[in-house]
Amino acid sequence: MSLMDLDLIAKALPQAWTSTVLGQVGGSNIKVLRMDEMSVEAEVHDYTEGLLVISGQLLLGVGGESVRVGEGQIYLAQAGVAHSVLSGSYGTLVIIDV
Repeated sequence: MSLMDLDLIAKALPQAWTSTVLGQVGGSNIKVLRMDEMSVEAEVHDYTEGLLVISGQLLLGVGGESVRVGEGQIYLAQAGVAHSVLSGSYGTLVIIDV
C-alpha cells in the first residue's frame, strides 16, 4: 500500500487543471489536480466521473444550475451529462473515472 499526500502532489503539478494519474482501482483511474480560480468549459464524458474535493471548493455548472462541492464532498458527473467548472473553484481535486 502506498501513502500519498494529495495536497502536496497537486501543489507540485506544473499547471492548474492538468491532472496526473495516481493509480488504478479495478478499471477506474484515480487522478489528482490543482484547481485555480479560472473557469473550465463544459465537458461530456462517456463514463461517470467522481469529483472529490480534498481541500477548497469546486463550483460546477450542470444543466443550468450551480453546484458547490465542498471539502470532503464528492459529485458524480453522470456519463453523457455536460458539466463545466465555474470561476471561484480552488484547492485540490481527486477525479475518479468510473
